[in-house]
Amino acid sequence: MVAMKEVLPKVGPFFVASFRLIPAGLLLIGYAGAKGRPLPSGFNAWFSISLFALVDASCFQGFLAEGLQRTSAGLGSVIIDSQPLTVAVLAALFFGESIGYVGATGLVLGVVGLLLLELPVITTDQTDFSLWGSGEWWMLLSAQSMAIGTVMVRWVSKFSDPVMATGWHMVLGGLPLVALSVLNNDPIFNGSLNELSAIDLSSLFYTSIFGGAISYGVFFYNATRGSLTKLSSLTFLTPMFASIFGFLYLGESFSNLQLAGAFITLVAIYMVNYKDSTVE
Repeated sequence: MVAMKEVLPKVGPFFVASFRLIPAGLLLIGYAGAKGRPLPSGFNAWFSISLFALVDASCFQGFLAEGLQRTSAGLGSVIIDSQPLTVAVLAALFFGESIGYVGATGLVLGVVGLLLLELPVITTDQTDFSLWGSGEWWMLLSAQSMAIGTVMVRWVSKFSDPVMATGWHMVLGGLPLVALSVLNNDPIFNGSLNELSAIDLSSLFYTSIFGGAISYGVFFYNATRGSLTKLSSLTFLTPMFASIFGFLYLGESFSNLQLAGAFITLVAIYMVNYKDSTVE
């Protein structure tokens, strides 16, 4: 989040989103090929990967890039990583993963926490408030896209190797974002490439390699096995790091109300996963 936030104004949101996906996807495809993992084959394989790419790559990264322009890296990360709440519901519906009474209470608290995160934006300027101009709203859409993508990967892996499918979905999902970047006239196409510093380039490659290839590959490989709810709960650590580095490098901070909302959201995510963490 911090690396993306820093370079966004210089290259444009959709370019960052596409750069996070396409080089990382090619790296994963190369890695999977080197390990002898099979390429996707047949209509079902490519159809499932294409839908996976649309939801989890194009929508997730596109919404994230739009939202990150309008909110802080720390706050945006908290909203993005509230997606285990949605994953818990979808996993219960489709795979019978039970969240219990504690988890159900956590879901309610999660809604409260998200409302507190949104409230300052709505009340700060009620006359000029626009839902589609709210960074928090774009982040919430991004979180739902990621949650649906997390559940979809089990369907995708029925027809394709999960690592290979993850790589291809990143490449395919990044292509519409390239088109949007051109149509949006992102700064990268107006000569800003020559103005990028070594730190800017490092941020872009860090976002793609560590924030794309490695994180996506590991996450979706493990999403094909075990508890989706338990796995997705690990992402609640991300806001902690985003907030710390946002404070250290970007001078960001939360309002008291947003801080309370962030804390409640993280507690809610823990409660949703409480049963999973004690049964095993």
